[in-house]
Amino acid sequence: MLRISKLTDYATVILAHLATVPDRLQTAAEVSHATGISQPTVTKVLKQLQKAQLATSARGTHGGYQLSRAATAISAAAILDALEGPVAITECASKDNHCGIEHVCRVGHSWQRINNAIRRALEDISLSQLADASLTRTPDIAGEIRLSALRIPVRS
Repeated sequence: MLRISKLTDYATVILAHLATVPDRLQTAAEVSHATGISQPTVTKVLKQLQKAQLATSARGTHGGYQLSRAATAISAAAILDALEGPVAITECASKDNHCGIEHVCRVGHSWQRINNAIRRALEDISLSQLADASLTRTPDIAGEIRLSALRIPVRS
């Protein structure tokens, strides 16, 4: 099963919260209170988001965190990259491919195509779209991911 980690899920919730007031710094305590995520976890995730340049911070009495750029300019792919590294659904789809059977494999190319399609779908969804509570489904990926003639159903 393809599944994002709990920390990546939390990162999305935290970023979505920061997007609600993009011009105001918010402390980790404020973010924790607003999201229901424990403050130590919020602090840990915010540090990772800052390292990935998705959030910025300011120290001091009036310090806190905010998005480093507009929510429309942060993709779901960037969030996943920040917390989990680049999407690679198989060994041969990763940049550091160390597959021992690559020279005889007949399916690796197909998995790479699927991986690339997933990556493009993640790049096409912005934080503002993820955070938009009025969207229940995203039209581009709601029913299927198209890979040339191959169709893979996406279950809801």
